[in-house]
Amino acid sequence: MSAALGSTGPRVAPARAVPLCRRAFVFPAGRTRIVVRAEARRPEYIPNRIDDPNYVRIFDTTLRDGEQSPGATLTSKEKLDIARGLARLGVDIIEAGFPVASPDDFEAVRTIAMEVGNDVQPDGYVPVICGLSRTKFVDLERAWDAVRHAKRPRVHTFIATSDIHMKYKLRMTPDEVVENAVAAVRHLRSLGCIDIEFSPEDAGRSNPEFLYRILGEVIKAGATTLNIPDTTGWNLPHEFGGLIAAIRKNTPGAEDVIISTHCQNDLGLSTANSLAGAMAGARQIECTINGIGERAGNASLEEVVMAISLRGKDQMGGLYTGIRPVHIYPTSKMVSDYSGMIVQPHKAIVGANAFAHESGIHQDGMLKNRETYEIMTPESIGLPRQEQDRGIVLGKHSGRNALSSRLRSLGYELSSSELDDVFKRFKALADKKKGITDEDILALMSDELHQPKVIWELLDLQVVCGTMGMPTATVQMQGPDGIARIGVGVGTGPVDAAYKAIDSLVRVEAELVDYSVSSVTQGIEALAHTRVMIRPAGKMSDQGYSEHAALGTVQRQFSGSGANEDIVVASARAYISALNKMIGWMSVAQKVTTRARGAAATASLAGVSVTSIASLDDSGRDALAAPSK
Repeated sequence: MSAALGSTGPRVAPARAVPLCRRAFVFPAGRTRIVVRAEARRPEYIPNRIDDPNYVRIFDTTLRDGEQSPGATLTSKEKLDIARGLARLGVDIIEAGFPVASPDDFEAVRTIAMEVGNDVQPDGYVPVICGLSRTKFVDLERAWDAVRHAKRPRVHTFIATSDIHMKYKLRMTPDEVVENAVAAVRHLRSLGCIDIEFSPEDAGRSNPEFLYRILGEVIKAGATTLNIPDTTGWNLPHEFGGLIAAIRKNTPGAEDVIISTHCQNDLGLSTANSLAGAMAGARQIECTINGIGERAGNASLEEVVMAISLRGKDQMGGLYTGIRPVHIYPTSKMVSDYSGMIVQPHKAIVGANAFAHESGIHQDGMLKNRETYEIMTPESIGLPRQEQDRGIVLGKHSGRNALSSRLRSLGYELSSSELDDVFKRFKALADKKKGITDEDILALMSDELHQPKVIWELLDLQVVCGTMGMPTATVQMQGPDGIARIGVGVGTGPVDAAYKAIDSLVRVEAELVDYSVSSVTQGIEALAHTRVMIRPAGKMSDQGYSEHAALGTVQRQFSGSGANEDIVVASARAYISALNKMIGWMSVAQKVTTRARGAAATASLAGVSVTSIASLDDSGRDALAAPSK
């Protein structure tokens, strides 16, 4: 059972495992029952079919559609960390990004393909690594070049099919759209890609007869998965389920491919529509961790997965997934920390209040039997319940072993150096706060480990403020050269003064787009958790742009977070975190652009076209860019 439950989460001493069905077990534990659904055997991966008709593939697009949320820009390292988390979760397909968007996006997708996409588990599981592409040949080639290093590479291409999109956005006739889609699929086949997903954008508002036609044509051209997007969240569940059923019935060749769903949440129906699609025959569901994404977001992976896990056998004809639910909460926390997208407290499954009970009637029921008000346990998603802190109260006398044990129970396995960093912050907090809660530890974890590569580091900060003078701040920071420097700033308040002092040292112009601060726990001694969002400004306002799959060229925003018992220090740490992310992202883009220009100049002298360079592999580009001997 340990392999099925995963390597993290609490260890419950079972009396005897009682099999309920082929995928469910009950472990008696006192008055309560902890119900967990063990991982079923995953069918062998074949692009265009699934041998078990009840198996539903989970396609995660957190790193692509999720990152398109304003301010959710992720660094390459963060994307790789999240991809590894998704693999631990057991996601079937990881859409790693939109490779043509920027040099950094391309490098991130390629790194994920090479590392996560080749990390085969003992049971044979390895996620499919997918890249998104428009139907432009340059996009298709860039996407294939990024994912082809994976053991199971896929390219996902799309074009709009609704009347309003074809008329006003594409300015193309239906015949031209069909021709464009077919040419894209054929071109991918010619490149060697055999796992091809096609999406008719805005399918939920498209003419059904036109959908049958274009989908039938791309199947003949070689598409293996047909993804049906409700791009604007327009459909109701019965409508979307009916659309999936009609496509399966009326599209020539539909029985030879996988039908997929991609539902946006504009009316709050993305999870309901996704489940309706699965019940109508779709066998792939596209979703994101925490439901992040464009506008109101996407179908939430945790909601879809737990709904199928709990109700799939009895109410959905036996549907199941290969997801390991015990990794849901740690992955959700990582995505929230990295993206800067705060999970609302009442969010289903992973919200702070999802397993909280304040009503007296509810508390009475919970004390007698947890199943009176809980249909799942927090332990089943990797969130251990605090039971009198399991007899261990953490404080200033606690050692590394006690902290390490608590971190493991919270789902974190740290290296010795990572534990050293967190332990230093833990001891500093314990000297000022009597009791350390799990929420405090999680905040410290986020502040220490879920941070971008350190370029500038805060060493010391002091502020003077009040009603008798201008707020001033003095900071000491260590830069990329390892030298400590001191800066001073005057502002309208202590945080503004601290930010101006930081700016005087970093000298990177940034506009503060959003600032928020919250208390991690209750009481005067509580940690402050701060999040900020910035974007390039001033002389740098023309930088930080990248291609967006639907909106074209857009400027990226960068988020940062910080935690400390002092609000000003927490705010400074958050601002520096965002600056580090922005500087790192733009430096990568600048290096790759410079390298590409150098290769193009060399190619021009040698009489080689730039498009020829784009088609070369890494060794070919390096050889071309190298000086002649």
